[in-house]
Amino acid sequence: QLQLVESGGGLVQPGGSLRLSCAASGFTLDYYTIGWFRQVPGKERAGVSCISSRGGGTNLADSVKGRFTISSDNAKNTVYLQMNSLKPEDTAMYYCAARFGRLCSLYSYEYDYWGQGAQVTVSS
Repeated sequence: QLQLVESGGGLVQPGGSLRLSCAASGFTLDYYTIGWFRQVPGKERAGVSCISSRGGGTNLADSVKGRFTISSDNAKNTVYLQMNSLKPEDTAMYYCAARFGRLCSLYSYEYDYWGQGAQVTVSS
């Protein structure tokens, strides 16, 4: 059974850092692209970053460029989202998602499998 589990969320002060993890089971990252999305109540889920299968490339939303980095450890079947210089507007529920193939998309409808989410709160 394909499963994604996020971890690493929490409360951090503005300017701080967090690293989110997305642990995949039931499938291998070699064939799947992983995306990170975030959502606040009352708004649509927004794409943050993605990393393509087999080193096909990465993508970042303009709002997080220069602050967030996505990486993967295929041996651990885990994708990470390193978030630096966090701002209050980064506060959201963060989800990782998977889609088969190499298309690195920031559109949520492109993804078939989702984790349960991890809350990130940036506040002083």
